[in-house]
Amino acid sequence: MWRQLALVLLVASCNNQRARPQPALVADKENQPAAILLGPIERSALGDDPYRTWFDEQYGGYQLDTLTLALLAESLVDVDIKIFLGTWCQDSRREVPRVYKILDYLGYPTERVTLIALDRDKHGPVHEEEGFDIKLVPTTIFYRGGVEIGRIIESPTDTNEQDMAEILLN
Repeated sequence: MWRQLALVLLVASCNNQRARPQPALVADKENQPAAILLGPIERSALGDDPYRTWFDEQYGGYQLDTLTLALLAESLVDVDIKIFLGTWCQDSRREVPRVYKILDYLGYPTERVTLIALDRDKHGPVHEEEGFDIKLVPTTIFYRGGVEIGRIIESPTDTNEQDMAEILLN
């Protein structure tokens, strides 16, 4: 009886783990021995080595445009954000920490940001990029009510703050 119960619990716990997408950590062929993340990830993964170095450097060194940000606080209330990035990509390494610094400053809830790490061909392990027309990373997509209202592709046209204002206030 106890063996059967233990077997049922083991199978159930394995099924629960498969239900949640887990990021893949793979060797980066072009940048050995560094590794890249693939798939849905949490922001906390970027705080681990080896990603912490570039994340902390860009986050800490970025000077916020607080005047523009003062206009944005109210406009983010009903907005969800999806960011496609490459942990191997210089543009992602520069821009993603900067976007997070902006969001942190505004008190934006991190659970409303979806991060998806892609490989050099802009693919996730289960093709999370399909249907999003991702050609360059990072691509930051803003949604209001489930509808895309704009995106910042690779790097901002002006600054992240100004590009966000253009998307969110129009």
